[in-house]
Amino acid sequence: MTNNLNDLGVRPIKIAIVGPESSGKSTITQGLAEHFNSLWVPEYSRFYCANMNGECTIQDEENMFFGQIALEDAISSVAKSGLLFCDTTFMTVKVWCEHQFGLCPDVVSKEMPKRLYDFYILLKNDLPWEDDPLRNFKGMGDHFFDIWKKELENINAKYLEVGGIEDRLENAINAVNAFLNTIDQ
Repeated sequence: MTNNLNDLGVRPIKIAIVGPESSGKSTITQGLAEHFNSLWVPEYSRFYCANMNGECTIQDEENMFFGQIALEDAISSVAKSGLLFCDTTFMTVKVWCEHQFGLCPDVVSKEMPKRLYDFYILLKNDLPWEDDPLRNFKGMGDHFFDIWKKELENINAKYLEVGGIEDRLENAINAVNAFLNTIDQ
C-alpha cells in the first residue's frame, strides 16, 4: 500500500462514519483522523441544535443539510487530498425527516446521488446509551441501525459494519485499512 495518499488524486478520499445515536460516531471520527493524521468534518447539527429553542422543524432539517454540506466543502477544500473523515453525513437529514415527518425534503433527495462517499463505516448499536440533550431516540438504536444499513445498500455504498466497546477504534482503523487496500491494487 502506498504511504502517500496524496498520489491518489486531487481530492481527498471521503470516509463517512454513520450509525444510530450514541454509537460513538464523533469519538471514532476524531480517533481515525488522529490515527491517519488527517482532517475530519464535525456533525453540523450539533452546532445548530445547541442554539435551538423548541422542536426541530423540517426547515431546521433543511438548514442542517445546507450547513453540513458547507462545512464539509470548506474542510474538503483545505484537505485537498489524502483522507477526510466525516462525522455523519447529510443523509442523516433524510433518515430523521422520514422518521419524524414522513418525508424527505426534495433538496436532500436531489443532492444525495451527487454526494456519495468513497467508503462508509456503519457503527453498530452495541455501546451503552449516553444521555445527551441533542439525542431523542433512546431505545431505538437497532431500528436506526437497520435504516442506515438499508440506506447504504440502496446507494450500493462500500461499507463495513464496526462494533466493539474497548476495541471499537481499532476495529474502525482496520476497516479503513481494508478499504484502502482495495484501492491500492
